[in-house]
Amino acid sequence: MADTVLVTGISGYIASHVARKLLDLGYNVRGTVRNKAKGQRIVEALEADGADITKLDLIEADLGSDAGWAEAVKDCRYIQHIASPFPMEAPSDREALVPEARAGAQRVLEHGLSAGVDRVVMTSSMVAMMGKPGRGSEMIVREGDWSDPDWKPLTAYPVSKTRAEQSAWAYVRAQKMDAKLTTVCPGLVLGPDPYNNGGASLALIKAMFEGEFPRVPKIAYPIVDVRDCAAIHVKAMTATGAKGRRLMAAANTLWFKEVAQTLRQAYPDAKKLPKGEFPNVMVRLVGLFDDRVKGVIPDLGVFHIADADYVTNLTQVLPRPAREAVRASAESLMLNGTVNLD
Repeated sequence: MADTVLVTGISGYIASHVARKLLDLGYNVRGTVRNKAKGQRIVEALEADGADITKLDLIEADLGSDAGWAEAVKDCRYIQHIASPFPMEAPSDREALVPEARAGAQRVLEHGLSAGVDRVVMTSSMVAMMGKPGRGSEMIVREGDWSDPDWKPLTAYPVSKTRAEQSAWAYVRAQKMDAKLTTVCPGLVLGPDPYNNGGASLALIKAMFEGEFPRVPKIAYPIVDVRDCAAIHVKAMTATGAKGRRLMAAANTLWFKEVAQTLRQAYPDAKKLPKGEFPNVMVRLVGLFDDRVKGVIPDLGVFHIADADYVTNLTQVLPRPAREAVRASAESLMLNGTVNLD
C-alpha cells in the first residue's frame, strides 16, 4: 500500500505543484483546505492537467483551529506543511501574521509527531534568512543565517516566516525530534501556473506587464522555478541527509531590471514593461505611504546570493536558470488570460 502524504494548503501555488509530483510518484495525497467545496477547484485543475486524482482526497482544516487536524494526520507517513498566511496587501502591523503562522506550524507539528509521522517538511522562506542589518552591497545567504524579526525595517511577511520557523525548530528540539523536521526556504518563486493559482507569487510579473511602474527598484533576489521548488520539497521527505536541515530552494539571482529585460526580450511588443531603475531615495519616499513598497526597502541595493550547492548534493535537484522561470511565468499569465498584450 502506498504511503500517505498530508499537504497543507493544497490549493496554493507551491502546494499544488508538490501534490502533482507526489501523485505522479504514486503516493496517496491528502490535502487540507479551509472549505472542501471551494477546494474542489484544485482537484479539477490537477485532473485537467493530467494528474491521477484517484489517490487524492481533501479534508477541511484551518491553521487557526484544532478542528480536523487529528483526522488530517491520521495514517500519514509524511507531512508537507506549506500553508501559511500570505496576503496580497501587506498589513501595517508587522506582527499581524505571526499568531496564525506560528500557531499553525505548532499545531501541525504537535498532531503530526504525536501520530508518528516519519518527517515533516515545512515551507519557510529565504526572507527568514536575509533580513538583518549590515549586509552591505552583496550578501551570501547560508543555511545558518536568520533574519532578525526585531529589526524594525522588516515588515509583516518576513517577520511571520522567521518567527514561525524559529518556533518550529524550538518545538522539535524540545521534543528531541529535530531529525523529523526539514524546512525549505524558497527564494522568489516564479514559473508555470497550470492551476491558475499563482496570483501572489506571480504578482511581480503581472505588474510589470500592466505598467504599474515604469521603472523598478534596485532589488535582487535568488529566484526558483516552482517546479524545482516542489521537487526539493518532495526529495526532502526521504533524503537521509535532509534530516534536521534547512534547505534553500534557489537558483541564480537577478536584479529586477534583469527580470524586466528578460521579459522585453521575450515579448518585444509589450510596451508597458519597465525600463531602468528608480533611484533608491524615491523608493524610500514612496515607502512612507505605500506598505507594498515599504516591504522592499530593507533590500534596496543588496545583491543576495544563495549558497545552495549543498541542497543539490542532498536532493539531486539542480534548479533551472532564473531567466527560464521568468519566461515560464509570463507564458502562463498569457495562457491563463491574466495578461493580455492587446
